[in-house]
Amino acid sequence: MNLQIRKAVRKKAKLRLGMAGPSGSGKTYSALLLAFGLGGKVGMIDTEHGSGDLYADLGDYDIINIDAPYTVKKYRDAIKAFEDAGYDVIIIDSLSHAWAGEGGLLDKQGKIADSGKPGMNSYAAWRTVTPEHNGLVEAMLTSPCHIIATMRSKQEYVQDKNDNGKTVIKKVGMSPVQRDGMEYEFTVMFDIDTQHVASTSKDRTRLFDGQYFTITREQGTQLLEWLEEGEETLQTISVSQRDELLKLLTEAGLSVRKFCQKYEIDQISSLPASLFDEAKASICEYREKKLERLKQQAAERRNAETEEECEKGEDGL
Repeated sequence: MNLQIRKAVRKKAKLRLGMAGPSGSGKTYSALLLAFGLGGKVGMIDTEHGSGDLYADLGDYDIINIDAPYTVKKYRDAIKAFEDAGYDVIIIDSLSHAWAGEGGLLDKQGKIADSGKPGMNSYAAWRTVTPEHNGLVEAMLTSPCHIIATMRSKQEYVQDKNDNGKTVIKKVGMSPVQRDGMEYEFTVMFDIDTQHVASTSKDRTRLFDGQYFTITREQGTQLLEWLEEGEETLQTISVSQRDELLKLLTEAGLSVRKFCQKYEIDQISSLPASLFDEAKASICEYREKKLERLKQQAAERRNAETEEECEKGEDGL
């Protein structure tokens, strides 16, 4: 393997933002304000039984509703639908259902583990479920759109003092309802409490470190300015071109990893648009040669079988 040393360079990027909070903290409302601050066409994937329509007065946005069962395929199909339609920002509200909702990954893992199939147990079931989870993460990270994903927080009740010194019971949010470590997939992770006050548990932009604030469109605008500060990135292939290459690679029996190594990219969606025709032609050429080899091998087998039958016939004379 040839290892290349290069200078670190900030490049323009798309937002990957997670937002966690308990019920009533204002996640949907805050996500919309951030999206409007980012600008462009906004699409929302709504798993919260139509709650996305409650904020239609805030601005122009479109919705795809997802109902139970909350399968990863439904999420990925909705993301792709917005991508293909040319949206700029996709809000996933809520990502928690893909994990802990009816038909979500935890539900699927439990059913597989309890299926009674030989050799099947809880650990073996994760071998089936984990690739689906990774596929959803990949769909978010490689999207050409800005992604804002809300997650419910596990809730806990604590005693606190109010401004008058009186003891009160407060509902606080703990870790997000998603697979452990999901928060590390995002560029920025906002935590919101029941008073609608936000803070960051992770912030690669360093815009909001140590701050407590109520989310407005302004934070979306700040994030957009930061994302646009880097160098211009090469124009990469479209979502439909990415899917076309993936289909061709599968049909040809080629490894996606080796394809990425050949073009020195980390994922297929990073392939420069200028190389699409070359890559497609290369895969098609390999596929045709492979089919030709298979036909030749089949013909040789038939000839060998024919010769063998003839020899048996001669031996019987």
